[in-house]
Amino acid sequence: MRIALDVMGGDYAPKEIVAGALRWSQSSETTLLLVGREDSIARELQDCSYDHNKISIVHASQVMEMDESAAALRNKKDSSIVVATRLVKEGKADAVVSCGSTGAQMAAAIIILGRLAKIDRSPIAALTPGIGGTNTLLLDVGANVDCKPQQLLQFALLGKVYASILTGVENPRVGLLNIGEEENKGNSLSLDTHILLKEHPGLNFVGNIEGRDLFFGKSEVVVCDGFTGNILLKSLEGIAMLLGKACFEELGQLPKIYQQFDYSRVGGTPLLGVDGVSIVCHGSSKSEAVFNGIRIAEQCVAQRLVQRQILALGAVGD
Repeated sequence: MRIALDVMGGDYAPKEIVAGALRWSQSSETTLLLVGREDSIARELQDCSYDHNKISIVHASQVMEMDESAAALRNKKDSSIVVATRLVKEGKADAVVSCGSTGAQMAAAIIILGRLAKIDRSPIAALTPGIGGTNTLLLDVGANVDCKPQQLLQFALLGKVYASILTGVENPRVGLLNIGEEENKGNSLSLDTHILLKEHPGLNFVGNIEGRDLFFGKSEVVVCDGFTGNILLKSLEGIAMLLGKACFEELGQLPKIYQQFDYSRVGGTPLLGVDGVSIVCHGSSKSEAVFNGIRIAEQCVAQRLVQRQILALGAVGD
């Protein structure tokens, strides 16, 4: 297996990206292609001991900065994220991992890899922790602020596949984020989406899920539009920070549950609905998050994420 790593993307690039790659190479036979400015990467590697058969450099002369719009890709065709994504398209890599601009990575994936058939939009999912070690996959969490019912149905099918890979559950339960459990609750988007999810034979739909139920294992997947999902996700992050700080001030240490909210333990998440494995990592990722992002990439490739999405979408109407 070969994984392309965008070494120039992220707040702590290239140092922490290379450090995460080196750590991963010690525990896996996967070949890592470090994509970026060759001199910068070589500088990080020069004092390190590693297997040259498992780590190689692919030069890319340009960098997509974190504050640049995705439109800047037009003038940065030799940027590290574009070159890394192109390696996947050309079959020279099985996946790409980046901690850089999410917008740029999504644009590169859609333009270079393309969307899967029957997919209008590509969602981003986030894994939220729950009681008793349960996890819930929430999507979309920000890629698409305005959605149609048919698109939320697509998200549900894509989320079902990824949740199955993460949890091992063959037929994950799918819920719809709403303001109440009753079928007649919510706005027109919720009501129309509820009908589609309920009637789809390929979904194990369990009905509406309220925000408070996200942590109690009522479903493995929860679907919503990206506007709602992003607000919910950022609120959860803020609450976790608040509780962590309060516990630290009171007890002098962070409780173990706080670790469940640490994004570095998750590593990254795939862009769903695109014709290739492209893993999005947090922009502030350090070596541990990079390490786990590569782990997710390897897991998605090994468990045939793209092929399983295609199969799941087979029953979606055109």
